[in-house]
Amino acid sequence: MNILIATSEVVPFAKTGGLGDVCGALPESFAKSGHHVKVFLPKYQSTKPFSNQMKKLDVELDVQINGSSFQLSAYSIKHKKLPLEYIFMSNDKLYDRPELYMDLKTGKDYADNDDRFIFFNQAVLKVTKEIGFKPDIAHVHDWQAALIPAYLKLNYNNDEFFKDSKSVLTIHNLAFHGMFPNNRFGKLGLSKNLFYPVSPFEFYGKVNFLKAAIAYADKITTVSKTYAKEIQTEEFGCGLDGVLRERSEDIIGILNGVDYKIWSTTTDKHINHSYRKQNLSGKKMNKVELLNIAGLPHRNKTPLIGIISRLTDQKGFDLIEKIADKLFKLDIQLVLLGTGEEKYETMFKELEKKYKDKCKAFIKFDNTLAHQIEAASDIFLMPSKYEPCGLNQIYSLRYGTIPIVRKVGGLADTVLPFNDSDGTGTGFVFDSYEANDLYSSVVEAVELYHHKHAWTKLMKNAMSEDFSWKKSAERYIILFENLLTEKYAKTN
Repeated sequence: MNILIATSEVVPFAKTGGLGDVCGALPESFAKSGHHVKVFLPKYQSTKPFSNQMKKLDVELDVQINGSSFQLSAYSIKHKKLPLEYIFMSNDKLYDRPELYMDLKTGKDYADNDDRFIFFNQAVLKVTKEIGFKPDIAHVHDWQAALIPAYLKLNYNNDEFFKDSKSVLTIHNLAFHGMFPNNRFGKLGLSKNLFYPVSPFEFYGKVNFLKAAIAYADKITTVSKTYAKEIQTEEFGCGLDGVLRERSEDIIGILNGVDYKIWSTTTDKHINHSYRKQNLSGKKMNKVELLNIAGLPHRNKTPLIGIISRLTDQKGFDLIEKIADKLFKLDIQLVLLGTGEEKYETMFKELEKKYKDKCKAFIKFDNTLAHQIEAASDIFLMPSKYEPCGLNQIYSLRYGTIPIVRKVGGLADTVLPFNDSDGTGTGFVFDSYEANDLYSSVVEAVELYHHKHAWTKLMKNAMSEDFSWKKSAERYIILFENLLTEKYAKTN
């Protein structure tokens, strides 16, 4: 198969969250199965360290947006061993900026994000055709690439080059729609009749990129089975639950995998002491080193809780806020790494001052420190309000760092509740989004931590879990093949 992947983030070129990790690993898994894969992303400022690896393609085109002409050029990096190529859509006016989506000076999204990603969606299809790569599947990710299914159905429906192409939308986080004022609809280059009165593009009077993809994509996937069901409910549907229920038969949950080349206790380049199930001594040494880095005292019998997260309401920090003083009355220490909403950054810095021997907050992004926290912590806290998939709880399992999670989305699909009677399970799970339920789970975990045999068994259970990309990629390939089989069955 020829698989086109369109995404706004790909590790190592551009990342703000889990989307970058997924779109860095999944294409490789497809290519390892023998499929021809081209990954399209914008040529951001963050890609400059890779400039010496890029080859400029013989592509010079214009993209028209509402009467304005934007010059398009393209650059390529080919994988040395696999049928995999990364193609960068270039326009310095749109992409040569310090951040991917947001102006840090104002704390707001770039005002021209609609132009930036209308350009990207149109550019992907133009370059694909220009280089002669006929996609069997156009696999698009989140709102930033969500116009491609619509363009294929509306602008390229009679184009011989794309006549056999099918599109698949993957929703990584339904909360982000890509919404813009209605007077910008003309920029999309589509008939004005497509906006009112009832339209796949219209959402409470605004233009909604993601809603369009939900309407026009041939299939829709989410990043866990539970999230696939949740988004069709009012509680988790972010206003799009009705539209999603109309497409219910075409929605499939495929759990994200993780790259165990990067996240492994035996090969992790960011930690000084490797370890495995059979010998956990390296984990203890990593804990000592992290406590030194954090400036916290060594307490052999005290569990260390780790948090690595965006500091937002979605991640359950309002629950932590309600029980913070109760938590720190327990015999625990806590290390946090993350940035986000000012109220939560302030909250953790104040907790650090109040509980100097128990709490350290690193308000920053630091990949090496993230690995060190995973390897050193005894417990990982992830009490999300909603969580499409989540990756850190999966990393934690591999590192023998026991997750405490809410039973929601991908957390429900990846963490098995501890069963005291038979020692099964991989973590601690609470149901309701209530601060006291979170607190009870922490108390339960801390109590079990002091029972060495039971805790070691729980660690080994967790480390035995396998969430490699190979399984997830196979499910995508089956979906793609079934789509193509349906297509050929209809044409013959």
